[in-house]
Amino acid sequence: MDEKTGERLSLSALRLRVGWCADLVSNLAATLLAEHCNTGDVEVLASGVDEGGRALPSNAWMALRRLGWSAAPPEGVKVNDRIVRMAQEQAGRALRSAKWRADLTAGVVAAWPIDPGKRTAREWDAVREAVPGGKYLPSSIIKARTRQAATFARANGRLPVDVFELEGTPKAARLLLLAACDGQQATIERSETGTGQALLRLQLPTRPDPQAYRDWTWVACPIALPPTVPASAVLHLPTLRCAGDTVRADLAYTHAVPKAHRTGHAVALGVDWGLNTLLSAGAVQLNGEGRITALGAGAQFRAAGVLAKQHRLRRLSERLHTKSKHYERLIAGHDDHQLAPKLDVLRSEIQHVSNRRSSLNDALAWAAARWAVDQAIAARATVIYVEDLRSMEAGGMGRTLNTRLSQQVRGQIADRMRHLATEQGIAVVTVPARNTSKLCPHCLTPLRHRKAPDRPTLTGWKWAICPHQDCRWQGDRDHGAWRRIAARGLAHQATTVTDRTSGHMAIRTVLDNLEANSVLTPTPKTSRKDRTKTGPTRPRSTRPAPRRRRAPSPARLRGRVGQRPEGHAHTDRTRLPRAAHRHQGVNTTSTPTTGHRPQGAALGAGFHLHAHASPPRWETIPETQSNAGSLS
Repeated sequence: MDEKTGERLSLSALRLRVGWCADLVSNLAATLLAEHCNTGDVEVLASGVDEGGRALPSNAWMALRRLGWSAAPPEGVKVNDRIVRMAQEQAGRALRSAKWRADLTAGVVAAWPIDPGKRTAREWDAVREAVPGGKYLPSSIIKARTRQAATFARANGRLPVDVFELEGTPKAARLLLLAACDGQQATIERSETGTGQALLRLQLPTRPDPQAYRDWTWVACPIALPPTVPASAVLHLPTLRCAGDTVRADLAYTHAVPKAHRTGHAVALGVDWGLNTLLSAGAVQLNGEGRITALGAGAQFRAAGVLAKQHRLRRLSERLHTKSKHYERLIAGHDDHQLAPKLDVLRSEIQHVSNRRSSLNDALAWAAARWAVDQAIAARATVIYVEDLRSMEAGGMGRTLNTRLSQQVRGQIADRMRHLATEQGIAVVTVPARNTSKLCPHCLTPLRHRKAPDRPTLTGWKWAICPHQDCRWQGDRDHGAWRRIAARGLAHQATTVTDRTSGHMAIRTVLDNLEANSVLTPTPKTSRKDRTKTGPTRPRSTRPAPRRRRAPSPARLRGRVGQRPEGHAHTDRTRLPRAAHRHQGVNTTSTPTTGHRPQGAALGAGFHLHAHASPPRWETIPETQSNAGSLS
């Protein structure tokens, strides 16, 4: 609502006015970035001191003002000082983040390998020495920057001078960082009507080019708070951005949570990554004698349907991109070409598919993180150990599977997991992933991986068997991995470090003396030795013949006459359907040897012959003329 006129603004009108203000801020920020996006100014800002030797403030807009970096609006446009603050805050954050990319690019270019596609061990050591903090930097980040520099070299015949030549000047986003403002520009408070509402008041222009301060008015915007925001949380000014036909408010809040500790853990949850089985997790316990035992059999977060949908959207996006590139080559820059309208439609469809993929990834990440944290809460674990797969590059498993493995949302899941676990006082620690699926969790013997438990001689990857004669452990590969991850984390918890920049906890190296203790002690099977009677004896039926499947069926008679059925199968079938002869037991995980023949539906076997299901139950009994009485 516009407080000056008392007019109730529609959503489209509010979005229009927020867009006008965001355009003013983004133009000022773009001016600052174009002027100071160079190596010298980024080094000055990253040094943390001004010309007089005083420390720069932590707020980006205050640091830029201390250095004298400012921007003015176009002539004839009137804005208050808080609008300039938001532009300086946005530009300062972008310039500060460019420092790390600049050092990374400089290190990669300085230690350029002979073959950019494959570094030797000595070249890897050289590039890690040249990059600040390169010792523990994932190799995937260095490879990605190397490919980017190699692409620039093929196009220009030389390597880039710095990151600003490689990437260009960053663009300024259309958003309002209200955190840089004070009460003269925006305020937020909880609504008096209820705990689930908040009232945001801010000044917005009434025209795209405000000529005076009278063209700025106060607008009151009610915000519905999600149920995840505690009633005692302190609300902070949000970041406003236009998303389609609406306005999004990224709201930050602060509330007290228990402190997560690096060491002193007795119960831990181990989490292993997978493909169709996205997460496999289970809890282990460290007792006073130093022995580690598993608490239960673990669980799995299966997201095969969501990942299959994500895979279909990825393939659709690739086809749309290929088609749009073909249209661009045919149009060749002519806007009046007859294919230009079709190209616009393709670009809008590409954006729509990209939004669907982003929304699906975000929902999947929150669901998986919530599941993992709930498992830790249920097991009363104080730490969650997750394997560090930032350097994993899928290869050797086929083009489709490699792509699906590379485009998983592991990073988003880990970030959401840290956010949710922090609210419960649970620490999230990454551990090295080396040999977590290769060695036995009970004796550290290299495992033999087979296709299924009922095919112990067929080489595969899903089922793991320990060849040690005194151990003979076997189980799902992912279940063995989370046991190894949790045991390794508890054994190495004294070596946990906290990153000073991000605050993330990690175990960076595996020590041989501690790794020898990261084994699980098998839980002995308990049995009740006392056979004393504890209750009344269950009565037994005096019937001479039990019900189905207890006694052999009588001899088959000729013709369609009454007869007690043999189990659940029809009595008039001369042979069982093909579904009853396949590998479709309840507990089997093997793959049938027969191919995919959809015509099997005509025989009652279902459309998908590769699906694992229980044997069919034929409940319908054909009507027969009989005087034998009831079948029950």
